[in-house]
Amino acid sequence: MRSTGANGLWASLPRDLGERFRPRADPLARAILQEVQRAVPEYAQPLEGAFGQMITQGIRQAILHCLDTVGQGTAPLDKWSAVFRNLGKVEFSEGRSLDCLQTAYRVGGRVAWRHVSEFGQAIGADADLLCTAAEAIFAYVDEISALSIEGYTAAQERAAGTRARRRRRLLELMLSDPPSSPQSIASHAANAQWALPTEVTVVALERRLGPLDPDSADLDADVLVDFEGPKPCLVTGDPDKHLKDLAERLPGWRAVIGPAVRLTEAPRSLLWARRTLRLVQRGVLPDNPVTRYSDHLSTLWLLADEFLVRELCTRSLAPFDDLTPKQRARLGETLLIWLQSRGSAPEIAKKLKVHPQTVRYRMHQLIDLFGDRLNNADDRLDMEIALRAEALLAED
Repeated sequence: MRSTGANGLWASLPRDLGERFRPRADPLARAILQEVQRAVPEYAQPLEGAFGQMITQGIRQAILHCLDTVGQGTAPLDKWSAVFRNLGKVEFSEGRSLDCLQTAYRVGGRVAWRHVSEFGQAIGADADLLCTAAEAIFAYVDEISALSIEGYTAAQERAAGTRARRRRRLLELMLSDPPSSPQSIASHAANAQWALPTEVTVVALERRLGPLDPDSADLDADVLVDFEGPKPCLVTGDPDKHLKDLAERLPGWRAVIGPAVRLTEAPRSLLWARRTLRLVQRGVLPDNPVTRYSDHLSTLWLLADEFLVRELCTRSLAPFDDLTPKQRARLGETLLIWLQSRGSAPEIAKKLKVHPQTVRYRMHQLIDLFGDRLNNADDRLDMEIALRAEALLAED
């Protein structure tokens, strides 16, 4: 059974046909080049430098390989394969899609068939030979196209890996404390092909469910991400666009969105995002897939320095020290509502869901414990802050 690959098809042709066609190789190369430059505007440029060498070498190598294979199929493959893989790499490095090169290959195949057909008719070749030659030409076009796709894809993957590493380094520089200089960040951003925004938002991340699978994330290419570091996070300059539907974009992850800050203050955004995350982890804040720092400013302020908060609780709520935990809880709850509302006994009773007489009894106890401090605005503020903080810390 005859091989359907290009080499096998060329090998099935008589050897002398290749030798007889060889003088036509240079005219064919010129005709292919002329037609390719006409059909592909991107190639319609002076044949100078790397581009000229690439296209002329590619055409000549393609023709000579076919002629060397006619009648024997033993032409060296390594050099031939490398040429067309390299063509794919050059296309990527020049910033073109593969469409230009693929079009050039198809055009070259049509021109080659026209010349081969004219040659075959001139020498009186039979129809079967011409059909085999046509089949070989178009199989060859498919094969060199596949080689160029391999080269293009390899260059693309290498560039993506390099860019990913550069963006990871940029992320590290932006979040380092103290931060790197603006000049250094700008230089690394240019190398990483990342447009520097005026402001950035940092999102602290934590894996919630299942094994780590970064590929499951559906994030915009302009988002800087570190999934695998000890403190995973992401950085965006366009939170309205990039953080929309974040729970769906990051399945299995817990995300806490920090404040939008100037680029040089990115570490501050990370700081508050991570502080908020710790409160979520401790149960002080609700455990939602996505938490916004801005929704919990008072809690974050209140617990920004827990040592001071506990000192305030100790001093402001000292009259409770001799009470049982149950008594302290009841009187603390009543005092907090009174401080918040300064309402009447019936109003407070309604909020506590107890009898008004119970509230009056408790208020008398509070007056006995705190005395004139209940009439001092500064003391009342300290007590309210202490009671709110105590309630939050009790959830920890």
